[in-house]
Amino acid sequence: MRRVIFNQKGGVGKSSIACNLAAISASEGLKTLLVDLDPQGNSSLYLLAKNPQELRDTAADFFEQTLAFNIFTKKTEDFIHATRFPSLFVMPANPELDYIERKLEARHKIYKLRDALVDLEGSFDCIYIDTAPALNFYTRSALIAAHRCLIPFDCDDFSRQALYTILGEIQELQQDHNQDLEIEGILANQFQPRATLPRKIIGELLEEGLPVLPVQLNSSVKMKESHQAHEPLVHFARKHPLTEQFLKLHAHLRGEPVTSEA
Repeated sequence: MRRVIFNQKGGVGKSSIACNLAAISASEGLKTLLVDLDPQGNSSLYLLAKNPQELRDTAADFFEQTLAFNIFTKKTEDFIHATRFPSLFVMPANPELDYIERKLEARHKIYKLRDALVDLEGSFDCIYIDTAPALNFYTRSALIAAHRCLIPFDCDDFSRQALYTILGEIQELQQDHNQDLEIEGILANQFQPRATLPRKIIGELLEEGLPVLPVQLNSSVKMKESHQAHEPLVHFARKHPLTEQFLKLHAHLRGEPVTSEA
């Protein structure tokens, strides 16, 4: 299963969600890979506790290799780093992703990630892809490579308008490049259960027939503490309510029934 976490709006928690779902998957014994395609490298820093600028053999190096006519190329596995958490691996990002993007677009390398991840399917049970807050070359590559798309969502009107644009763009990409891509759901993140507006917006999205997930992730300083410790919540604070929400979300994505919280 290949899942991309995508929203063009920044600050909606893509990296936190991708890393924590991947960590839960690995904690349950599934060999799991997280591919970080955001040049900022937040997921890479979170899981590897290293500055992405200091890493070698990154996603940038993988894509750079696709531009070279060199018979002595590395295998995709050579760009994957083990974390200190059992069964959890990362293909880290690097700021160089920004600099080679135009070259990749000009050379039509949009399917290279898909081909590489297809080759890795025998080695990993689950693959999560973290993306930048933009519909750029790497995000399109991720959407083409993925089976499922999870859309984090802030419950405000600006995010709601952006959501409609995102759904249209994904639909167009499905038609042109990846008919197997499924919008897995819209995930309310940094949710405030006692506030009226978030609950109202979720109710209206459901009335519109949009695939809002029945699990929400609440706001918590524990997430920031987890970032600082470079330790996903399932390891950092197993009994915390936010961790329990992530576990419930992961179970739902695996097909287990849950009741709506909104």
